[in-house]
Amino acid sequence: MTRQPSVSVVVPTRDRPELLRAAVRAILAQEYPGPVEVVVVFDQSTPDESLTGLSGPDRAVRVVRNERTPGLAGARNSGTVAAEGELVAFCDDDDEWLPGKLAAQVDALAADPAAEFVCCGIRVSYDGHTVDRVLDRDRVTLDDLLRDRMTELHPSTFLIRGAALRNGFGLVDEEIPGSYAEDYEFLLRAARSAPLINLRTPSVLVRWHKRSYFAQRWDTISEALQWLLQRYPEFATQPAGEARVTGQIAFARAASGDRRGALRWARRTLRRNPREPRAYLALAVAGRVVRADAVLRTLHKRGRGI
Repeated sequence: MTRQPSVSVVVPTRDRPELLRAAVRAILAQEYPGPVEVVVVFDQSTPDESLTGLSGPDRAVRVVRNERTPGLAGARNSGTVAAEGELVAFCDDDDEWLPGKLAAQVDALAADPAAEFVCCGIRVSYDGHTVDRVLDRDRVTLDDLLRDRMTELHPSTFLIRGAALRNGFGLVDEEIPGSYAEDYEFLLRAARSAPLINLRTPSVLVRWHKRSYFAQRWDTISEALQWLLQRYPEFATQPAGEARVTGQIAFARAASGDRRGALRWARRTLRRNPREPRAYLALAVAGRVVRADAVLRTLHKRGRGI
């Protein structure tokens, strides 16, 4: 029998003990013949050492602290640095892997030695609604990601060759303001190195929560997206993709109460793509025709985001 590669699953966490245990148990329950370790990274919170009691044969649970930048990016990197597996996967503490997820992804990497990164579809749960989100393609290129964020490519679906993280395209970027869109930047950088494999099955349950987007949060989103545009000049080659991001900035400025900034970014968006709906939503929010939280609630019920 062919030896199966070892897998380390990095689970960043902060103050979600019940959901965290459900996430860890779902990982440990995967029917995968190789060794699996779960590296739980406590970010700005007290580690729960009792989680190691969930360990079993070839299924180790380790508990570490985030010793890097506070926040999601630093926590993921702390876990990745501590990981001992040949392959590294991510799982958020409020998500759950569905049966068959890990084995299918490992097989996909084994079938393509040039590939470094594999994702899969998601099952979004929000406010009592469940929606499957699956991409209708087997490969994802950098140009694909510049055109479309492809939110189906959720961090809890990522499985990556450890060598690519340690000696290739690198760790999650910790410089992004507020760690916002750190997963998107990570995907862009990975796709610069090699196309991503995508499995057309919803193999992760992703829980979206109702959140209060206070003004400071919207400011962080706006700052992070502007940082992303500067970091990736390739957006200039994809007008619709650039307009999508500038439309998000326009919406964030409108939601934070910055009407002038919203109008400026909306105009820039419409110059790049007159059909970009985020520009019109931003104008509606800036003109107080609709509330930003009402727009988000409607989108989230459909498994979508702004």
